Amino acid sequence: MDISSDTYRTLAKPSKQVLYKDKKSKFFGYAFPINKEDEVKPIIESLRNKHSSANHVCYAWQLGVVDPSYRANDDGEPNNSAGMPIYGQIQSYEVTQVLIAVARVFGGTKLGVGGLISAYKATAQMALDAAVIVKKTLQQRFRLSFAYPEMDIVMRTIKQRQLNLVSQKMELDCEMIISVRLKDSEEVYGYFKGVQGVKIEEVD
Repeated sequence: MDISSDTYRTLAKPSKQVLYKDKKSKFFGYAFPINKEDEVKPIIESLRNKHSSANHVCYAWQLGVVDPSYRANDDGEPNNSAGMPIYGQIQSYEVTQVLIAVARVFGGTKLGVGGLISAYKATAQMALDAAVIVKKTLQQRFRLSFAYPEMDIVMRTIKQRQLNLVSQKMELDCEMIISVRLKDSEEVYGYFKGVQGVKIEEVD
C-alpha cells in the first residue's frame, strides 16, 4: 500500500438485523466492526444462541489494511456456497476490520448451490447496506522517553504538529505514547530522533 493513501473503510457500529427470504428459508444477516480475530467466535456463538433453530451460521471476515487477512466459513453448507459469497460483498464494498454473518433457518425446500450463493450474497449485501460505513486513518504509535527538562520541547512539538497524546507518565523520567497518522510517521520519527535527550521507538 502507498503510505500516502493511509485511509480505509470500515463500519461505525454493528448493523441492525436484516432478513432475506427464499422458498420459506430465512436468512438473518449481520455486519460487525472487529479489530482482531478473537472477537469472531463469541459473536458467532451469540448468533447461534439467538437463532437456536438456525441450521447454519455462515460468515466471512477481513482484518488489516496493508496486507489484509480473511476467512470464509460455510458452516456445513455446500463448499463455497455461503462463506465466499459473503466475503465477495466485503470486497465489493471495499471494507475491512469487518465480520459479516448470516444465520439460515431452513424452510423445507432445498435451494440448490446457485440459490444458496444468491441468498447469502444478497443477505450480506443487505447487511452492509444497513451498516454505517466510515473512513478511518491508519495510525502509528510511538513511545517517547525523556527527562523532565525536555518536557517543554516535547509538549510544544505535540501541540504544533497536532499529534494525538495517548498516554503520559510524568516523573523524573517521563514517558509518552503518541499516535501519528501513518503518512506522517516517518517525518515525526525523524524529527524526534534528532532531538537531544529524547528517545523514540515504535509500539504496537
